[in-house]
Amino acid sequence: MWNLQERGELFIGPGVDVYEGMVIGENAKDNDLDVNVVREKKLTNMRASTADEAIRLIPFRQLNLEQAIEFIADDEFVEVTPKSLRLRKKVLQSNKRKKSAMAVMEEG
Repeated sequence: MWNLQERGELFIGPGVDVYEGMVIGENAKDNDLDVNVVREKKLTNMRASTADEAIRLIPFRQLNLEQAIEFIADDEFVEVTPKSLRLRKKVLQSNKRKKSAMAVMEEG
């Protein structure tokens, strides 16, 4: 998540369970960006000079229901459960989203 925070604003914090197609933040540019936020830092026996530096995350933006509904695009849903509020794509798999977007472009 530390590498992603420079690309835009995050909506989730560390330790939150995520799944494919979940919207985890807002890209600074206009396009969607598919990322793997669960990629772990590799553990090795080698020590780097920067290994002891603390990684600091910018506080994430917690959306309420109204903000989430205003934020979503035509290809997104707001998922509401008793314990959480999540933004997600209508089509969860990235490769299927690309195929459906191409089909829409060909029709219109």
